[in-house]
Amino acid sequence: MPRSPPNRDLAALPAPSADGRAHSEKVVAQVEALIVEAGGWIPFADYMGAALYAPGLGYYVAGTRKFGADGDFVTAPEMTPLFGGALAAQVADVLARIPGDVIELGPGTGRLAADMLPALAARDVLPARYRLLEVSPELRARQREHLQRRVPALLARVEWIDVLPERWRGALVANEVLDAVPPHVVVRRDGVWHERGVALDGGCLALSDRPLAEGKLRAAARARFPAEGDYASEINPAAQALVSSLARRCEAGAMFFLDYGFPEAEYYHPQRATGTLMAHYRHRALADVLFRPGLADLTAHVDFTAIAQSGVAAGMTLVGFTSQARFLVNCGMLDLLAQVGDPSSSSYLREAAAVQKLLSPAEMGELFKVLALSRGIDDVLRGFREGDRSRRL
Repeated sequence: MPRSPPNRDLAALPAPSADGRAHSEKVVAQVEALIVEAGGWIPFADYMGAALYAPGLGYYVAGTRKFGADGDFVTAPEMTPLFGGALAAQVADVLARIPGDVIELGPGTGRLAADMLPALAARDVLPARYRLLEVSPELRARQREHLQRRVPALLARVEWIDVLPERWRGALVANEVLDAVPPHVVVRRDGVWHERGVALDGGCLALSDRPLAEGKLRAAARARFPAEGDYASEINPAAQALVSSLARRCEAGAMFFLDYGFPEAEYYHPQRATGTLMAHYRHRALADVLFRPGLADLTAHVDFTAIAQSGVAAGMTLVGFTSQARFLVNCGMLDLLAQVGDPSSSSYLREAAAVQKLLSPAEMGELFKVLALSRGIDDVLRGFREGDRSRRL
């Protein structure tokens, strides 16, 4: 999703509907119950997990509109089908070497699948199955409706799953997935280590820091944080565990993670001393991560060094890391744009505007990165033939 500066004037934000307020109150009640049950405090990772994924209530599983102009953010597949067309060029190369499935994590409205399937068919490398890992019944229904309308002849190849497959081969795609995996927040203040969490203060949810004992979380923060000064940032063992699990289950193929984030040295730069956590509501980025639980998305940038290390430790090979702009250009996005038609036509101008946002360093082209891990593929992948930054990880 395109980033925007934090909006600090909360009073100027669009008010939720009565149903929205009632829903948020249910989420707050759920979080309060978790806090009471835990003895008065929960780690921020637990709060974010409940706000986003609590069954029937969380932001990503409840029936509220999240994507597009009427939602809270716009992802690349919602902007232009050329994104899926370019990504399909890379996925096609993988399937040509290792026939198998395509697995898409966090498939949103189904637009990426609807764009990639015909592009793969045109290259004569359709997957055996296009598997959508989706736990939200509401989003599954939207995805099915969209695919039925867009690619009815290919719908038979689509399969919905709600757990990771035990084994897989082919290609796995995760576009803006890792940023929504709940991280822990570690704070070093006056040389003392704390973990940030959520407690009740006067009957309201409030951020609260507690001493952090020696252990893996503190050790990870000590290794990554700058050596001196007060500092707060995210450590995401859950994201690392997800990538490790996906890698171990891979018999042969490649995984592509597209998201906003940095290598470790940039993520934990001394000037980034307050971390990257943000809330997103009606296309506004908010620093208040407790804002309207259940109605606002919560995200943290991705530490791509940790993600790469997790995949490699699980037996896969790092085969590429670059900016989204370089990856999409390498995969032929500008050629696809040229095929849209007359450069003066409204359709071309619309697609060109979307491509500009995806490629511009001032928009999504530089902040968003692409990381690839493979097993059983020795060739240089198309998306990383020029501009590979793997040495920066």
